[in-house]
Amino acid sequence: MTIKRIQTQTRMSQAVVHGNTVYTAGQVAQSAGGESVANQTANILEQIDQLLAEAGTDKAKLISATIWLSDITTFGEMNEVWDAWVPEGQAPCRACVESKLALPKFTVEIMVIAALD
Repeated sequence: MTIKRIQTQTRMSQAVVHGNTVYTAGQVAQSAGGESVANQTANILEQIDQLLAEAGTDKAKLISATIWLSDITTFGEMNEVWDAWVPEGQAPCRACVESKLALPKFTVEIMVIAALD
């Protein structure tokens, strides 16, 4: 079975396709820097949409999501953006935890797994 790597760099790929499954790396807001959790979440979800499209699928095929918040008190703010993004009736299984992220400017990180069409 072949493995397709998307947006591969020295350290990591932004997504990997194996069989009929797409795995994304943890995505952070590329424009982060004082932005609200809502804005960072929206930016990340746009990136995920683009990665899934490049892999040949979309958010309606999400299987699983893992979300890290630097401050769990922002859970509601992140969820407002998440809930508007996920197609009705297509919510994946999901975990959301508080964690220190790679850089202080990042307040949200999201990784997803999706099925191919």
